Amino acid sequence: MNLSYWEYKTWLSNIDFTIVGSGIVGLSCALNLQNLYPKARILVLEKGTLPQGASTKNAGFACFGSVSEIISDLKSHSESEVQELVKRRYEGIKLLRKTLGDLNIGFYQYDGGHELFMKANAALYEDCLLKLDYINGLLEPIFSEKAFQVNANSFEFANISESYISNRFEGQLHTGGLMKTLLQKVLNGQTTILNAVKVMGFTETGNGIEVSTEKFDFKTNKLLIATNGFASELAIENAKPARAQVLITKPINDLHVKGTFHLDEGYYYFRNIDNRILLGGGRNLDFEGEETNEFGETQLIQNKLETLLKNTILPDKRFEIDRRWSGIMGVGDQKRPIVKQLSDNACCGVRLGGMGIAIGSAVGKELAELV
Repeated sequence: MNLSYWEYKTWLSNIDFTIVGSGIVGLSCALNLQNLYPKARILVLEKGTLPQGASTKNAGFACFGSVSEIISDLKSHSESEVQELVKRRYEGIKLLRKTLGDLNIGFYQYDGGHELFMKANAALYEDCLLKLDYINGLLEPIFSEKAFQVNANSFEFANISESYISNRFEGQLHTGGLMKTLLQKVLNGQTTILNAVKVMGFTETGNGIEVSTEKFDFKTNKLLIATNGFASELAIENAKPARAQVLITKPINDLHVKGTFHLDEGYYYFRNIDNRILLGGGRNLDFEGEETNEFGETQLIQNKLETLLKNTILPDKRFEIDRRWSGIMGVGDQKRPIVKQLSDNACCGVRLGGMGIAIGSAVGKELAELV
């Protein structure tokens, strides 16, 4: 593709900072760069028509991890590492709310977050109850009080243990409202966003970066990679894609489910939205197959999600599926995100581990400050 003089001069010449990816991390990075360098020319490249990955395809959970997830994390992380993970998520949610405003992101937390336990998995339930005081003590320096408490099962779920573990710090938000507000803030500054431009690679030149895309090449002073689930496409190590499949029902009369809910160590999650149930997960049914950067849904996982709706979440309700979709997360052998220098003029902020809403704005800020 040959660019005209006008196209090159207007959008691709004298670029100070180029950000790859227009999700939560990329746009948050741009917003912080605008504040740090008001006169800088900032360019954001997005390979999709809309932001790809998971920023506009997630379930809208503002969470920091259920009890079973935290217990699982302690098997591969130290206590201090787990504390740091949870603190980063909690502080990240506060930063997101402060930056964008609760009304703009549809945030509310009065319905709380709840972890449910299937009767068939009584061992996990008992283990979480046994370690609840320990987990609360571990996290109390972050929240200044007990984060989790046991409540009697007041929802009309089936095949669930008689109580669940909830926390009042967890909330829901409107993913579309979040991204629309963030995008508008960025566009109000000196940032240009080009969609449908896929970055194929980059080369350090000593005094800048030569960027190659599917359509054109150009030079930039600094390159910041914020592609999360697609980081491996740009040869970033220790980050791999993980597809998450989601569905949502049509509106349901007299729906009494309110809040965010976790099942099976967080591998399944659901919430209410507009008198509907939004449900996602099932990656644990096929880890190898879901380690992909291709969008799509599989019969194996979609059938499991529908079975959960029918037998557990809405056992006495008629429902219809309205829409299905998938998103691509970035994961690895550690939960901590990768925010680091790649070369003299390139750095990255990737591998958010399914916690993009909670830590995306903070990672974007760290990435901006790294350069």
